[in-house]
Amino acid sequence: MSGSVALVLLAAGRGSRFGGGKLAATLAGKPVIAHVAAATHALPLAQRILVAAPDVPGLPGFARVALEPPDAPQSRSLALGLAAVGDAQAVLIALADMPLVPPAHFARMLEAFDGDRLTSVCEGQRLPPALLGRAHFAALGALTGDRGAGALLRDAPTLPLTPDQALDIDTPADLARAERLLVPPTAP
Repeated sequence: MSGSVALVLLAAGRGSRFGGGKLAATLAGKPVIAHVAAATHALPLAQRILVAAPDVPGLPGFARVALEPPDAPQSRSLALGLAAVGDAQAVLIALADMPLVPPAHFARMLEAFDGDRLTSVCEGQRLPPALLGRAHFAALGALTGDRGAGALLRDAPTLPLTPDQALDIDTPADLARAERLLVPPTAP
């Protein structure tokens, strides 16, 4: 089913706890947002959509959808991303501030997806990335407020992520931790 899956990369958060501009911040030599793009680059996807705030760097190979209004909640980002997927039969939802999800996790998701729902899990918590089939698009588009698809994924099958892989960059301390995880210290 991977050829009929569209990636919707959500990159429209305000980054207030970070002090703004977190997706453009440098992590292991490149912007935070570029890590998720690289991890999904080899996937056989029908299209790649970036739902982004105005201050977020663009990504080669991604169709950019501007978040309007710029301070809209996450549910609006999801709705805008879904509106852009066209006739894709499923959507892979990923967050641009989760740069340590490995390429193998995304590939396993596509392999394990049965066309309905699949989500990641870390220490019992369901979280992105997640895959949802077209039958769930209307429910995704109807979400309101600053929440994601958690209610739709409550009983979905899961694939595990470690706490390091599931790291969400929300603060400068998170970025420093990600840097330590990606760039091991050099030997003396």
